[in-house]
Amino acid sequence: MLFTAVAKQGPFTLAWREEPVNWIANRWFEHCRHFSQGPFKMLCATLEIEPVGADGQQCQVRYVLEVEAANLIGELILRTVFFKSTEKLLTRFINATVEFVRGERDAPFDAPPPEFDDAARQRIARAVEAINATPHAHDLAEALAKYATTGPEVDVVKIRPLALARRWDAPQRNVIEVCLEATRAGLLDLRWDILCPRCRVAKSISPGLDELPTGAHCGTCNIDYDRDFSRNVELSFQPAAGIRPVAFGEYCLFGPMSTPHIVAQVCVAAGATREIDASFATGHYVARTLEAGPEADFDYEDAGFPDILIGDGTVAVGEAADPDVLRLVNTSAHARNVVIEERAWEHDALTADRVTAMQAFRDLFSDQLLRPGDEVAIQRVTLMFTDLRGSTALYETIGDARAYGLVRDHFAFLTGIVREHDGAVVKTIGDAVMAAFVEPGHALAAALEIQQAVSEFNRSHAQVAGGDDVVAIKVGIHEGSCIAVTLNDRLDYFGTTVNMAARLEGQSRGGDIIVSTSLAEDPAVAALLAQRQVSEESAEFRGFDARVEFLRIDEAMHKAASGDQ
Repeated sequence: MLFTAVAKQGPFTLAWREEPVNWIANRWFEHCRHFSQGPFKMLCATLEIEPVGADGQQCQVRYVLEVEAANLIGELILRTVFFKSTEKLLTRFINATVEFVRGERDAPFDAPPPEFDDAARQRIARAVEAINATPHAHDLAEALAKYATTGPEVDVVKIRPLALARRWDAPQRNVIEVCLEATRAGLLDLRWDILCPRCRVAKSISPGLDELPTGAHCGTCNIDYDRDFSRNVELSFQPAAGIRPVAFGEYCLFGPMSTPHIVAQVCVAAGATREIDASFATGHYVARTLEAGPEADFDYEDAGFPDILIGDGTVAVGEAADPDVLRLVNTSAHARNVVIEERAWEHDALTADRVTAMQAFRDLFSDQLLRPGDEVAIQRVTLMFTDLRGSTALYETIGDARAYGLVRDHFAFLTGIVREHDGAVVKTIGDAVMAAFVEPGHALAAALEIQQAVSEFNRSHAQVAGGDDVVAIKVGIHEGSCIAVTLNDRLDYFGTTVNMAARLEGQSRGGDIIVSTSLAEDPAVAALLAQRQVSEESAEFRGFDARVEFLRIDEAMHKAASGDQ
């Protein structure tokens, strides 16, 4: 696979064919261009990194630049200025990199921040003040404003809250919320990116969910792909245009600098086998070719990195081999660029399924809705239904006005706990609540806190209700796939998962929690269940053919055993 490009460099028009970069992450890379126009015929760069020292904390870097002139002008450039200017540039970059590694600078390259006039500085100050006046600031407004206004453009052109949280060592929810609030305050703009599943570059960008197409085409990878709220629709941010205009573009395609999720990209000749020194972290990987085609998912443990087998129209994973050797086998009739990528990149992507299940997003951006009639499949969501036990009797006992006030306070009580566990209240139906979470463990943790804190809620409302036992809350939780749609001016969920969660809540007696058996299989949920009194039960549910098994968590017994009141 070759790529062609044309560019203007000073007085010269350059045209070239570019070979895909070969590299092993943190080991080496090699990159060649073959020119058909301009002063040079060929330019190749090779970088090798070799660990040195007993502790392995230092390395030796070797950079080789090979250039072949195409004409007399090229010869003159090479003999006079080319290597001298390149050496000067590399020396400056290396010194800056050393300072960056030592923590003496924020970026490994020089990127002078933009200059702001008085009006822009006032807008920034007002935005920070507005953010700090909200519950979503988390003492991060000043840091976010500094990053958005002074950070290198290559970084701030796409601000990813989860990556920023790791950089700042701050809770993810706090950084997400401050970015959302900064958008409301005019400091940032938000956008929805549909990422290419191969190169991870956004090939479709929309300011609103209602403008999001159902798919996109990546001309670079030559593939069409569908949107997937759980995997490739990402919410990201950039400085607001009125604060700091930034330019968006793609540069240095298929290199390690633009595809950090790829740990190896190596060309293997037809019918050849390559064995390369390499070591990778354990985790989930995908093997494929740079050319459009099949791919193979696999998990790598400590036993040894598996052979990658490339055939005509096939990609397969072989037996585990040496953990420090990457073995690539190409039995096809053509040279193939073998790609191995890790899935850890997804950890930095704030996917649409996650952010739309956050309370701050639903509170601040209730206008971010899908087009009427548009349906989006959600691969996995955890839904919690709650309801008040005996609410009809409550209205009869204390009167409509006081009962309504109590129910409204109960909604605020639930919403606060749901938010603290990274969930969102989707809707209320009478006295019932439907909430959504991305992580099953967060949903159960929220439910446990609700049942633990309801006693304090009752004590604080005892005078209103005329007794201590004010409310008892019924809870049911289930996880699975569903459909997201816009209904009644909000994002809502529909499907079997929703129906099951509602039916499970119907089995609750109040003060307990009903969870599905599939939810109980989640590791985080299982760890919480191990600390509780749990009973296995089953029942027939309307709309479901087979008898449904579920688990009941008796929080009343847990409170009695632990001495809580």
